[in-house]
Amino acid sequence: MSAPVSRRRILATLGGVLAGLAALPLAKRIKQMFITKVAPSDYDPYQHKWLMCVDVDKCIGCGLCADACKTENHVPEASHYFRTWVERYIIKKPKAGELTARGEVLVDSPNGGRGGFPPTMVPKEEILKSFFVPKLCNLCVDSPCTQVCPVGATFDSPDGAVLVDPSYCIGCGFCIQACPYGCRFMNPETNTAEKCTLCYHRITRGLKPACVEICPTQARVFGDLKNPIEDDPLLAFVQKNKVNTLKPHLGTNARLLYANLDKEVR
Repeated sequence: MSAPVSRRRILATLGGVLAGLAALPLAKRIKQMFITKVAPSDYDPYQHKWLMCVDVDKCIGCGLCADACKTENHVPEASHYFRTWVERYIIKKPKAGELTARGEVLVDSPNGGRGGFPPTMVPKEEILKSFFVPKLCNLCVDSPCTQVCPVGATFDSPDGAVLVDPSYCIGCGFCIQACPYGCRFMNPETNTAEKCTLCYHRITRGLKPACVEICPTQARVFGDLKNPIEDDPLLAFVQKNKVNTLKPHLGTNARLLYANLDKEVR
């Protein structure tokens, strides 16, 4: 969940962008330098292909994932900074006389879903359907954020993660504006762009992302396509479910897969 980046901030950092353009040859080295810095020395990103899946029907809106992510990744405490969050969708029944199958769609995410959701003010008899949807980086193959970064600080790792090297980020905010999923924000403490990294410091050491590990209903499924395990839950998920991605019409080729995704989710 991203906070808005002002036009003034973008214009103010334009000088830094232009200076960064001169350093573009260095961008080719950023990828390996950052991976080496975060992952163990023997980790080879070309030998892995990470994938995250979400079963919407299993999410209960407890918000433990957002809380765990905040703690694990030192995300600022303010309520509009999140690497992952949960949204509640309430689809109302159509009003009498309306020639539609569904009525108004209401979406909320108080404090990113942390601590759960308060009871809705919509009367039960008016609700057609309600459900929760976890949101995070969509791991795009053709990621708009990497395309607009002027210095290569945000990049696609060979293992499927989309990462940001804060030591190269100049804080221009272009990637935040470009992300169609609202998954990036400007860290007020570092003045650099931030987003979900799949807990890269954990997965490269054989651990699960914090949000996956803490989920009480296993609504989030994570694994390595290049290194499947016995009775692999990731492969089972993909084989047993009809999976979809968010906003497929944008052509980002998102790798975050959802099962039981309602058409109203945006």
